[in-house]
Amino acid sequence: MCTATDTLSDAYRGCLEHLTQAGLLIPLGVPGLYGHSGVFEDVIERFEQFVTRRGRHLQPEVMRFPAILNRADYLRTTHIETFPDLMGSVHSFTGDVRDHAALLEKRSRGEDWTRDLTPTQVMMTPAACYPLYPTATGTLPAGGRTVDLRSFVFRHEPSIDPARMQIFRQREFVRLGTAEQALAHRDYWLQTGREMLNCVGLDVQPVVANDPFFGRGARMMAATQKEQVLKFELVIAVASAEKPTAITSCNYHLDHFGHAFDIRLEDGRAAHTACIGFGLERIALALFMTHGSDPDRWPSDVKNVLGL
Repeated sequence: MCTATDTLSDAYRGCLEHLTQAGLLIPLGVPGLYGHSGVFEDVIERFEQFVTRRGRHLQPEVMRFPAILNRADYLRTTHIETFPDLMGSVHSFTGDVRDHAALLEKRSRGEDWTRDLTPTQVMMTPAACYPLYPTATGTLPAGGRTVDLRSFVFRHEPSIDPARMQIFRQREFVRLGTAEQALAHRDYWLQTGREMLNCVGLDVQPVVANDPFFGRGARMMAATQKEQVLKFELVIAVASAEKPTAITSCNYHLDHFGHAFDIRLEDGRAAHTACIGFGLERIALALFMTHGSDPDRWPSDVKNVLGL
C-alpha cells in the first residue's frame, strides 16, 4: 500500500533527480548539501538585484554577515531552548601532539574521533538577522532602523527534499523600532514580497505559519505564534502541490530581541523587531521548477524583471 509519505518522498526524489540531471544542483554526498551550477547562481544573483531595487527607497543600512556567530551572542537568544535539533556548533582540535596521535589512532580503528574535539567560540548562524542584534545594543534613533542583510545560515535538518538544504542564503530587511513600526514593516513586505514573486511568475500564497519548535512546549508555542499572527509564509509548489514550500517568510518578533540584546527606544522601552526573509535557494528552485531548467526559455516578462 502506497502511503501519503511514500508519495511525498517519491516527489522529492523525482524533483531532486530532475535538478541534478539538469546540472543545476551538484549532490555532495550528504542529504541537503549541494553545489550549484553557474546558471543557478546567476538566477540567485539576478533575483537579489531585484530585491535590492525594490528595497532601495527605504534607504536601509546594508550589512553582510558570515555563516558563523559568536557563541556568547547565540546563547543570549532562546534558540538552544526552542530549536536544539537545528543548531550547529563549531568544534576544533586543541590538543597537543600526543592528543593528535590518539585522535588519529581512533580514526584508524573506526572509532568516534570527534569526541576529542573542543567547542570553539562560534556557532553556525541559524538566521540572517541573529548577528545584527548584538551590534544594535543601546538606544535606537527616533525613527528606528531598517537594515538590509544577507547571510548563509545553517539548519541541521538533512532531507531528500531539495528545498530543505542544510546551508542556504537568506536576504532580509529587518526593522528595529516601535511596535507600530515593526508591524507596519512586516505587513508592507508581506504584500510587496508577494507582488515581487508574482512578477517573476511565482503564484505564491500567504499562509499563517509557525516555527518548528522543539520539546514539550512546542505545540503550545506554535499555537501561540499562530494565534498572535506573528509569522506569515509565502508558499508555492516546488516538489509537491500537496505540500507546498515556503520560499519567503515575514515575521514580527514583538520585543523578544529588544529584551535579549538590550535594544531600547528613546523612552527606555525594549524595541520591537520584524523582518522579511527571502530564501534565495528556494526561490531559485521555484523558478526552475515553474519555468524550466533553461532561463533562456522562460517567459519574456519574467526575463525582463530579472534582466535575463
